[in-house]
Amino acid sequence: MSSSTSEPLAGGEIMIGASEPIQRIRDEIRRLAKGDGPILITGETGTGKELVAKLIHLNSPRCNRPFIPVNCAALPDTLVESEFFGYERGAFTGADRQTDGMFDIAHQGTLFLDEVGELPLRSQAKFLRVLDNPEFQRVGGRTFIRRDVRLLTATNRNLADLTETREFRLDLYHRLASGLIALPTLRQRCEDILALTEHFCQKGASRLGIPCPSVDEEVQRVLLNYAWPGNVRELRNVIENALLFQPPVLLPCHLPTWISDERGRPPTSMTERERILSALNMNRWNKERTAQALGWSRATLYRRLAKNHINYLS
Repeated sequence: MSSSTSEPLAGGEIMIGASEPIQRIRDEIRRLAKGDGPILITGETGTGKELVAKLIHLNSPRCNRPFIPVNCAALPDTLVESEFFGYERGAFTGADRQTDGMFDIAHQGTLFLDEVGELPLRSQAKFLRVLDNPEFQRVGGRTFIRRDVRLLTATNRNLADLTETREFRLDLYHRLASGLIALPTLRQRCEDILALTEHFCQKGASRLGIPCPSVDEEVQRVLLNYAWPGNVRELRNVIENALLFQPPVLLPCHLPTWISDERGRPPTSMTERERILSALNMNRWNKERTAQALGWSRATLYRRLAKNHINYLS
């Protein structure tokens, strides 16, 4: 029997599935959690990169210390250094007191940088220095501060390609990728789809206070045949939205039209623009719910809106 099944992970209930790829990820989490070096987690949007980071933390010696997640894409370039390293009083207009940064808050714990490929180049050098020597200066400060932090990072971009275009430092990439976990897409672990569906049905029904529905065989076929570009996050949101019908049996009519199409994938006539508009209309133009329904991050949704010339201020 593999270690994946004989030695459960702490917090392992979020790693649903018995496929070979997911068992390999469990083993990699268990192995890398024992160390203390940086880890780079790669994978498409919705594959569970933050969940893997949490599992690494929960199974590490730092498990009782803080786990601090930060989405780098959500930080304006001008605020990156002050957010991570803090700032001294008077460092800039409005800095009326000394303020701790994320490295202070995560002291003795784990700092998780999601979408690390979005870090501005001028800040990447400072992260490299902290990895090589765990001390830094606050913005506007002169004193060096030491903090004990394990750095976990994640990206859905190809950082190796970004080093070629000089958008990401090669030395920082090699430092982050000294520990690497490449997450499989849901298409690569399709044998886990029905187990995940059952799990999301149970959790969603419990949250709504309704009986857990059974899943019609036709729905099972559709779910297995669909390409899942948004991966596990998209599956979860599809099931959660279907449960709002409070059905005793989950039927094809409870699924979005692009999933319940008889071919089990978005019809070729539906462009990405049409798919986004359909999701926006279904969610009354609420950007957060639309991003969830599509299995995207909010940052990805805004990029796709701009690419498809959709006025998201509507």
